[in-house]
Amino acid sequence: MATLQQLVGRWRLVESKGFDEYMKEVGVGMALRKVGAMAKPDCIISSDGKNLTIKTESTLKTTQFSCNLGEKFEETTADGRKTQTVCTFTNGALVQHQEWDGKESTITRKLEDGKLVVVSADLLISTHSSLNCSISLIMNMRTLDFANQGFSLPYTHHKQNNGF
Repeated sequence: MATLQQLVGRWRLVESKGFDEYMKEVGVGMALRKVGAMAKPDCIISSDGKNLTIKTESTLKTTQFSCNLGEKFEETTADGRKTQTVCTFTNGALVQHQEWDGKESTITRKLEDGKLVVVSADLLISTHSSLNCSISLIMNMRTLDFANQGFSLPYTHHKQNNGF
């Protein structure tokens, strides 16, 4: 079972399934969904065990939120929704629960085979309607720099040839 510290780092989206359906259900318009589908964002997760920051960077938009695990806060999502959100770390998974306008969404991130995977995004539309969008966002770890200050190139040891 993964620890929260194992999720810390910079992750690059390499595969996405079901995300358009999820965006449609939360009310994102077609134009923004098309733009979102083209984005290949990096997700940067940092934490000291109690405080959590998730930053999503792409060439189109950058969003970020910081919170204390287990405490409700107001989040502005990439599509502009204002949600009441609580993030927890349970059973090796980072769980982000959002509520807005009578709707709820639970996004679960965990490690699978060394990749960060968003394994579900359950959406409660009303008391009579819910949807599991079966989102699968697979992200590969990118090289970390010191203290998560930005992207750095992978270190490669080069043998110096001094002509000897």
